[in-house]
Amino acid sequence: MHILARPYQDPILAAGQAPGVVELRLRQRLAPELWPISLESLPQGTALVGGAVRDALLGRLSERPDLDLVVPDQAIPLVRHLARRYKGTCVVLDRNRDIARLVLNGWTIDIACCMGPDLERDLQRRDFSANAIAMPLQPGAALRDPTGGLEALRHGQLVAISEANLLNDPLRLLRGVRLAWELDLELETTSLRWIKRHACRLSDVAGERVLAELERLAHARDGEQGLAQVLELQLLVGWGADTQTALELNHLRAEAAQHLGLTPAETAAALPLARLAAVLPPEAVKRLRGSRRLFQCGSLLRRWWILLAQHNFVCLDQLQETERLQLQRELEADLPALLLALPPVSARSALSRWRNPRDPLFHPRPPLNGDQLCQELGLAGGPALGSLLGHLTRERAFGRIRNASDAMDCARRWLTTRHV
Repeated sequence: MHILARPYQDPILAAGQAPGVVELRLRQRLAPELWPISLESLPQGTALVGGAVRDALLGRLSERPDLDLVVPDQAIPLVRHLARRYKGTCVVLDRNRDIARLVLNGWTIDIACCMGPDLERDLQRRDFSANAIAMPLQPGAALRDPTGGLEALRHGQLVAISEANLLNDPLRLLRGVRLAWELDLELETTSLRWIKRHACRLSDVAGERVLAELERLAHARDGEQGLAQVLELQLLVGWGADTQTALELNHLRAEAAQHLGLTPAETAAALPLARLAAVLPPEAVKRLRGSRRLFQCGSLLRRWWILLAQHNFVCLDQLQETERLQLQRELEADLPALLLALPPVSARSALSRWRNPRDPLFHPRPPLNGDQLCQELGLAGGPALGSLLGHLTRERAFGRIRNASDAMDCARRWLTTRHV
């Protein structure tokens, strides 16, 4: 997943457009003729709903968007039939609600049975009006927009359809914040009030689902502001995260990563990790059932950020050798995430060295391996050998060993001093 960029198409939302213009431009942009399945293979009454319609209207449609289709009935049997016909894969998502996914040639197509007596009623059960706009696939059919999603989008607003709809799945409370920052929309006042009123209900949701939303928010271009709003709304109090446990988020901006000189790939790896680490203390990551990597890397980032701040360090060189080597070992793969908190001049210097895989400090390794030491010096494996390897790694990291001969001489001195 990459840091989400700004729109790269013109929005299809100009006010005062003649009837049918929006539908025409929307169909042209969505280009159903390029989908991996033909429209003729779908039943009468099928409609495209949700994110693809919304993103096409906002000018944010990806080259191969995820498609959400609503059919009158028998969604799972239909997906199984399509998987056989087009040689794709059918994944049943919800047997009770009759929802399945077709995975085909890099496309993901979710097909669901209409919930309620008709499409309008189905749309009215959804979370936000922006997600409740449907494009029937029948040629010439008008858009279905029973909750005013088009008008809300024209005004740059994200509007919850109803308070009850939010509470039908409390994850929608968090999703509203994520969508607002991901889509560059403003949460409408009443919707925001509902989210704040029921923030405690987010603790009723499975931790994995909550974390998935937080991870998507962390990848948004202005995700640090979105996460700050999540904390302000007290959505994560039940998970052990709030404004008191959070670290500074202001420096974790996309512009800061660009100013530091991170590549797009480096930014996509470092910035979301740093944002999540700042927001989620280790105990919160555990409760949310985060990955071992998120727990370990997040814990280490927080610990080193706090240490640097406590001593007012603006450069890694201010650390003592033992601490510096420990930092480089613990954050070897994720150092750019730490550097986002440092002044640009010192951070750029460290980044330049980190990018060199042969730098002995930023990628610490012993100059000799254990087998070489045992063979040359008659050592046996064990704690002493481990201590020697650690000593040689440190000497090499700080430039006191430059080649294999230096390393062997250093090892002999160490052994003499330790009387091994």
